[in-house]
Amino acid sequence: MSPEEFLAGIIDPGLAMLARYTGAPLISDASKAFLLAIALQESGPALKARYQGFPSTYPGPAKGWWQFEERGGVHGVLHHRASAELAGQVCRYCEVHPHQKAVWRAIEGHDLLACAFARLLVLTDPYPLPVREADAWAQYLRLWRPGKPHPARWPGHWATATGTVYLERSEHAAR
Repeated sequence: MSPEEFLAGIIDPGLAMLARYTGAPLISDASKAFLLAIALQESGPALKARYQGFPSTYPGPAKGWWQFEERGGVHGVLHHRASAELAGQVCRYCEVHPHQKAVWRAIEGHDLLACAFARLLVLTDPYPLPVREADAWAQYLRLWRPGKPHPARWPGHWATATGTVYLERSEHAAR
């Protein structure tokens, strides 16, 4: 799927759902760009990997476009003081039990829930949303703690993500 399709079909509706059912103002161009860059980094530039090791028939421990692990990001979002209440609200709306294993299993195929959890993980960081590539890389490393971070791929993913989000905004404003 293209970054534009991913933004329009997964990130935009995922953030809208999160804001609508939690009341939290979590939608911004910076949040969209950061989430898109992370999805590109974690699931590949073609945005095809819903689980770690895709297309293997033996998936690894990470699931969803943002590659959450049950005892990593899922646990963190469900239990962090900045995100736990909002995560519970989103889980109730999505009809997913707010428990690590249930959420971890659901995010592989529930794109809006996966997007909401990715945005809520970002909410747990004490630093503001990044708008510069270096800050975004540092925040990604802090929050996702990738086992194999691949720093050489980040600049291209960041450029694609910011270009996609800000181009969409300028095209929308021109209408």
